[in-house]
Amino acid sequence: MSQEVSGTDERSPLLGQNGGVLHDRRLSSLVRQDEEARSMIKSHVTVEEQAMADTAVGERLAYNDMHDLVKDSHRSRYIHSRKGIRYQLYSLFDSASGWIAAALIGTLTACVAFVVDVAEATVSDWKLGYCKRNPVLNRESCCEGKTPLFAMDGVVGTDCSDWKLWSTSYGSQFAIYVGFALAFGIISSSATMLTRRSLPAASPGTGDKDQYNNAPPQPVASGKSMYMAAGSGIPEIKTILSGFVIPNFLDFKVLFVKGFGAIFAVATGMCLGKEGPFVHISTCVGYLVAKHFPKYRDNGRKMREILSAACASGLSVAFGAPIGGVLFSYEEISTYFPRKVLWRAFLCSLFAAMVLKALNPTGTGKLVLFETHYGTSYGPVHYLVFVLLGIAGGIFGGFFCKANFYWSRWFRSYSVIKNYPVFEVFLIVLATVLIQYPNPMTREPGDIIINNLLVDCRGEGSKGSWICQNEARTDGKGEYMGWLVYGTLAKLILTTITFGIKVPSGVIIPALDAGAFFGRLVGQAIGDISPGIFAMVGAGAFLAGVSRMTISLCVIMFELTGELEYIVPHMIAILVAKWVADALGKEGVYDLAQTVLGHPFLDLDHSMGLVQQQNVRVEELIPPKETMAQITVHVPLDNKVPRKILEEKLEQLHQRGLMDAGLVLVQRDNMLQGYIAEGELDFGLNNLGKIYPPDADVRLLGDGEEGEFDLSTFVDRTPMTVCAQAPMEYAAEMFGKLGLRHLMVIEEGTGKLVGVIIKKRLVAYLDNLKHEE
Repeated sequence: MSQEVSGTDERSPLLGQNGGVLHDRRLSSLVRQDEEARSMIKSHVTVEEQAMADTAVGERLAYNDMHDLVKDSHRSRYIHSRKGIRYQLYSLFDSASGWIAAALIGTLTACVAFVVDVAEATVSDWKLGYCKRNPVLNRESCCEGKTPLFAMDGVVGTDCSDWKLWSTSYGSQFAIYVGFALAFGIISSSATMLTRRSLPAASPGTGDKDQYNNAPPQPVASGKSMYMAAGSGIPEIKTILSGFVIPNFLDFKVLFVKGFGAIFAVATGMCLGKEGPFVHISTCVGYLVAKHFPKYRDNGRKMREILSAACASGLSVAFGAPIGGVLFSYEEISTYFPRKVLWRAFLCSLFAAMVLKALNPTGTGKLVLFETHYGTSYGPVHYLVFVLLGIAGGIFGGFFCKANFYWSRWFRSYSVIKNYPVFEVFLIVLATVLIQYPNPMTREPGDIIINNLLVDCRGEGSKGSWICQNEARTDGKGEYMGWLVYGTLAKLILTTITFGIKVPSGVIIPALDAGAFFGRLVGQAIGDISPGIFAMVGAGAFLAGVSRMTISLCVIMFELTGELEYIVPHMIAILVAKWVADALGKEGVYDLAQTVLGHPFLDLDHSMGLVQQQNVRVEELIPPKETMAQITVHVPLDNKVPRKILEEKLEQLHQRGLMDAGLVLVQRDNMLQGYIAEGELDFGLNNLGKIYPPDADVRLLGDGEEGEFDLSTFVDRTPMTVCAQAPMEYAAEMFGKLGLRHLMVIEEGTGKLVGVIIKKRLVAYLDNLKHEE
């Protein structure tokens, strides 16, 4: 979870925003020719941008995308106003481009997932042996579905003549297994190092460090870095979809390294999965596809919509769960999810599932990864067991989130770990192998562990299963029970110390593993139905405790197993797990990761609870006088301001280190007239302003005339306002539900401007309240 925090750059190739429609044709032509028009952003991530707990779910009105909305309307009217067959065909293509893009994204995501799945299975099996007739085949494909055999002493064997073991002795097998695992870990982490990006930025909180007193801000330069391909990428995707930008995060290089690194990271046997990285991969594919469509390339609002749809295909290919993928994008990832995004996410997820099924990476010809047929139903008495599994899952999730947070702060604070991430991966791989290899059930990759633990020993597919052999023993199952306890604790400990290392990794599969171990253990005491049922429900409960997912997780679980009959047990366990985990700590794993990484994300529910306890007013957030003097522009009645003044103001904004801030425009007696964001002002002065003399006046208000240096189209003429005496709940509600980045504070009775609140100021204030709890 601990990862070097990233800043965002004002020339990111992602989610370009031009700030509005330029009505002057000459300026419009210049914008189209200037590639930097597509890279302008309004945000800058700093360490103090603390995300709030629990994802704010729902359809949020994206007020901060007003200019993009106007720009899209202008583009649409232009296309439909033209006559001729050519423009009619182009109009049809433009209308269908969202569906076309969604289908392409789903198809390409499935192709990438196929390569990663097949390669990971083969590379992982190289730790034990190789296929003599074709070294690129994994063990299952080489042996045509025959399962490996484990002797009671733990030595791996096989009844397949085509599969060649490196050695038949336990010691040699173990040594070779360790060597391969360490090599795979070094390869994965070394590849991840290639995606490090160092970004120039001001020091954390510069300019607002003393925001609650009158001390002037002191600029201090510093640098920030981020390993783009590390982790699952889900916290960063949530940040991007909330309207902020992380430069280069969706580039092709990151996509390639993410897939390549995930193959070797999962093959090590560490407690991590590739399901989280698939969401990042699918979003990269979505961005790379969408930028070829002018409708999305030139409009940040539209780009975020297609990225939301792309996220669904990531979970669809990860679990073979197309419906669950759509719900996951809505519940866990997106903050803006209108109906058209829902429909396109549905299509994207559908194409991903169809293509993956046709490619058939598992060799079964089915999408269901862990297909089960228990053939028995549950009774009312079993509801108590499902509640117990939910309680255990909530405790595990709450403990994991806190333990991983403190582990990250302590262990990764050592300079040797912080400065040499590959060495940390080496140590974690070594610890994982030493702990997991002695247990025959934890020796396999995570998805195979789940598949083994869900087995129904009364079914035909249980032949040769090591678990079923032990459960059928009549001379006592003490050793087997010990292995189940060992597996549960090992997964809990190893997942805690693994999550956050610098390799592509997710937490979904390890959480499912731990829950399946515990559920299988509980099932040993319930003799009337298969223990695999409790392993299945326990897996969902543990993942719910870690991620706090509910509806989407329930759907994913029955799509994973094909067991529609067990929806009610899943609902019970998942809901109880969420309640218990929330009681232990409001932050789920992805929310906590956003907090640790410093990504800006405002959770309305938790934020409202914090401010309601304080009984303070909006005026608490008004910046000091020195700050207001720097960000206020008094516009003369002719609506023009000398360029030199704006350049000085822009430099002051840069020095404050909050590049998502801006300038507020006032006239006469401090009456509010508009707001221009820093990114738009920078773009206008340094790019559009190249053709104008240094002493030119800049029009900020009113209607421009031919030949004027006109930036009025960049100005938000209708910024949202709030009274200074209004309760703080008003500001939190407006930022949370309207998706604002800035809010004007006016004096009660007169309407005069008295302050400006930017989102990060509110987030920093709420973070202080959270630490005081």
